[in-house]
Amino acid sequence: MASREVAEEFEIWGLRGEISGHLGRVDWITQAALGAALGELMLGKRLGNWALAWGALLGISPDLEVVLRPLFDTARQIAFHRGPSHSLVGIAVGSYALAQAFNRVQIKLRQKPTFSKLQVGSWIAAGWSAHVLVDCFTVEGAALLWPFAEKRVAFNLLDPLDVLFSAPLVITVLCLPFLRDLKEKKLRGKKPVKTSKRRRMCYWGLGLSSGYALFSVGMKFIASAGFDADLSRRGVKYQRRMESPTPFNVLLWRAVVDRGDELWVGYRTVFEWRQTPVRWTVYLKGKEALTAAAERRETQTLINFTDGWWIARPNAKGAWLGDLRFPESRVWGNKKGMVDSRLPVAWTLNFTATGDPLQPILIEDDPHHDQWSRMAARLVGDRRAWEANPRLAGVSGSLPEFLPVEE
Repeated sequence: MASREVAEEFEIWGLRGEISGHLGRVDWITQAALGAALGELMLGKRLGNWALAWGALLGISPDLEVVLRPLFDTARQIAFHRGPSHSLVGIAVGSYALAQAFNRVQIKLRQKPTFSKLQVGSWIAAGWSAHVLVDCFTVEGAALLWPFAEKRVAFNLLDPLDVLFSAPLVITVLCLPFLRDLKEKKLRGKKPVKTSKRRRMCYWGLGLSSGYALFSVGMKFIASAGFDADLSRRGVKYQRRMESPTPFNVLLWRAVVDRGDELWVGYRTVFEWRQTPVRWTVYLKGKEALTAAAERRETQTLINFTDGWWIARPNAKGAWLGDLRFPESRVWGNKKGMVDSRLPVAWTLNFTATGDPLQPILIEDDPHHDQWSRMAARLVGDRRAWEANPRLAGVSGSLPEFLPVEE
């Protein structure tokens, strides 16, 4: 598949990301598999394989808000993404409404409902909540407290493309349709013994994925302690800090440090000693680029969506704004001894546009760059393979910008 086609496959509500050879949209596959596994556990005894199908549909239903996307401009798409449908209010209202609808379908098909409204509502609430919880594991998070708070809940524990989290769930759901439970075995003087291969398979899949999520908590604690030790040795004062894993793993972590007018970005693995120094790349925030549009709805939407982890640069038509929460795409070789960093989630804001002034930026993958092999080398301790003199590239209407470094 061509790079542009893959990028279009990864488009998320107007948020276009740089793909760099990713295998496909793993996040919705994970959500469907998680919903199917929960459907098997809660409804499988009565519905059989239909519980998998209903569960998978429920697993992705909070993201079906995408059907409303054509009705909104880019700013409203961003605000609505993982918004009301991913809130506690949305879970409660959605569970009640779908339970009512499911009950009516049962009556029409069977005349007598197979499940009570409470059973159906509990299943829907569990599946919907699990979907939202997994979204909260990522750096983007979810608007869990909408409409009472705009700030999104994000634990920064997993990358959406972490196959080690998704694989146990997907394999479980693919195997379940081919498993049949054994019949009850009646023994003299004893109660019937039930043997359920399908239930055990579900427990294994959910257990392995949950265990990996817990493992990521421990890895984040180790990485965070290392970043904290480095900043303490330097005597650096900062307002806040976040850590998140790099794609496909929870062993190489990326930290972003907010120092007001500048953001520092650094990497370290969980295998490094606390005294191992972190090489920080310094991004000036560039607040002045948004001065002329500070009160615009589009500007405020981006500031809220990025939770303040943004940098901005002026251009001829207005401003460019990038989200530093997401790992940058790194390209070596455009200039000897340099690494170009492009932010995969970024927008241009046209101050004079008559239509939609906010446009997402699509960064196409360079098939010749070797980011993933260098990331693997960095993971095992080869710092030289990953680090170089950094430049900020991909800013609309601007040449690459040389970035300062704190060794």
